Amino acid sequence: MKDGFIKVAAATSEIIPANCDNNAAEIIKLINQADKLGVDLVVFPELCVTGVTCGDLFLQQILISSAIEALNTIIVASKNIEMIVLIGLPIKHNDKLYNCAAVISKGKLLGLVPKKNIPSYSEFYEYRYFSGGDIDCNFDFFDQNVPLSNNIIFIENYIKNFSLGVELGEDLWVIESPSNKYIKAGAIIIANLSASSELIGKADYRKLLVASQSAKGICGYIYSNAGSGESSTDMVFSGQNIIAENGTIIEESELFSTGLTINEIDIEKISHERLRTKFFTDEKDIKKITFSLKKKETQLTHKISQTPFIPIDQNEMFCRCETILNMQAHGLSTRLKAIGVSRAILGLSGGLDSTLALIVTIRAFEILRLDKKDITAVSMPSVASSLRTKTNSKLLATLEGVTFLEIPIKKAIEQHLKDIGVDNDNFGIAYENAQARERTQILMDIANNTNALMIGTGDLSELALGFTTYGGDHMSMYSVNCSVPKTLVRHLVWYEAQKTKDLEKSKVLIDILNTPISPELVPSNSDNYASDNISQKTEEIVGPYELHDFFLYYMIRFGFSPKKIFRLAKHAFMESYSKDSIKKWLLVFYKRFFANQFKRSCSPDGPKVGSVSLSPRADFRMPSDASVKVWQKEIEML
Repeated sequence: MKDGFIKVAAATSEIIPANCDNNAAEIIKLINQADKLGVDLVVFPELCVTGVTCGDLFLQQILISSAIEALNTIIVASKNIEMIVLIGLPIKHNDKLYNCAAVISKGKLLGLVPKKNIPSYSEFYEYRYFSGGDIDCNFDFFDQNVPLSNNIIFIENYIKNFSLGVELGEDLWVIESPSNKYIKAGAIIIANLSASSELIGKADYRKLLVASQSAKGICGYIYSNAGSGESSTDMVFSGQNIIAENGTIIEESELFSTGLTINEIDIEKISHERLRTKFFTDEKDIKKITFSLKKKETQLTHKISQTPFIPIDQNEMFCRCETILNMQAHGLSTRLKAIGVSRAILGLSGGLDSTLALIVTIRAFEILRLDKKDITAVSMPSVASSLRTKTNSKLLATLEGVTFLEIPIKKAIEQHLKDIGVDNDNFGIAYENAQARERTQILMDIANNTNALMIGTGDLSELALGFTTYGGDHMSMYSVNCSVPKTLVRHLVWYEAQKTKDLEKSKVLIDILNTPISPELVPSNSDNYASDNISQKTEEIVGPYELHDFFLYYMIRFGFSPKKIFRLAKHAFMESYSKDSIKKWLLVFYKRFFANQFKRSCSPDGPKVGSVSLSPRADFRMPSDASVKVWQKEIEML
């Protein structure tokens, strides 16, 4: 439960219809197994104590009494287990039979939640036996008087945001699901005890429903389905179990399997998303039942992607890349059309960012049916430029059919440094930034002279770290890469290399991908452009971009603390970086992020393509003189 992680399980046990003792024993086995695996919340299927296919046997008092005895057996067996357990059984009250979820914690029955929506169509005959609708009363269970109500949520006393709402089967499939009001009352996790029969295509539809409900409700959703042992007289049950978190399926079982489906739901992440969207209203009429579990550190078992900006599935990644490139291109084409400009200019260094900017600009011109010759790509080599990048920039521009200019800046920089009293061999910050500002001046002035739009090439990662020259490459007339992190830039260029039918172009793009990332502002030992040596490597200065993009995602998207980000990074990069290395670069990230807000506060326009953006107008506002001390202190204590 540390850092907001709750380990949850959807459980499908082997059952025998109407044999409550056997079914209770199987349920207890899985409860014990879940306990050994550190599960905090386990959800069993609807009517799992009796079996959902008992038919008219539900009208037999002996079956109902046997189910109550089995429930008591399960409660006693859970006395010393730090877990919330949800099981399904029939409950008779005031001459009505209810299809209920029993909520159990450490040998105590916290409440019974009846199913509200009772199906009576196609293969479903539940209305023949069970009553539904809104119920809110009490039920005597052995020596306890417990609520029998579908107007309650369950809240942990000491674990912030651990709150649970319960619905059953059909409740998910209707327009007004009970979970809607539970969510409004603050429930972060919704459990559904279900017994949905299998049909062709139904499994995908269930996943869609679960994902949709968890997205609309900004919640965790645990769906446990009946399976093996249910009668096959007219139906088959697949035991499809699903765990979703805010619209994403994070775990699911194979069809026709039994046992536990386990993953961790991050209730802190969900809580932050609700805080950010301010969507929810308070449902004051919902009763709240409290429980307490022993605090423990939840062991993370699920895979955490090292690249949260990039889909793991290659097909999905290809689709994502195409969509992003289209968004960037349409953003640029809209700007060009709006201001009545049909020319564009950009600096083409032979690096990743400017390559992506050129790809996007060409797409925008294709959308507007403009001549690619009116795109001017300018190479502005200095003594710090390598032969490799210089050659690649010219070759790429030639292959793409755009206008190419080469304007060396060596003499201009030497004169400028002389004018301000800086020695030519003083390779400090003034020397580096002078080159970036000279290049920006050239591009801006050519743009003015040719009535062109000067395209910015800087990316989101550089903005976050402030690894950009203020008044230099920091500035442009439209910045197409401003919300694309460096790790994603790489994948977009790789996608273009795979997609193109031009083998020469693909070869150049692959070589650009294999070129070390560098601003090329400090010269190598050579004083001419013939050197292929890149002496200044960005990731040796500011740290690995894959780490910084990871930090950025979880800091901005979910507002996580450095301590939690550190824990996630250790888990994600356990085979790539040591704890000390992650801590070192995490501290660098926060220091640079806070120190460079002033650059982001006046960044140029550009299209937002993902959920993380640092635009000062639409997405991220912070004072340029904010202190990093609180964040720094937490990192230093790790």
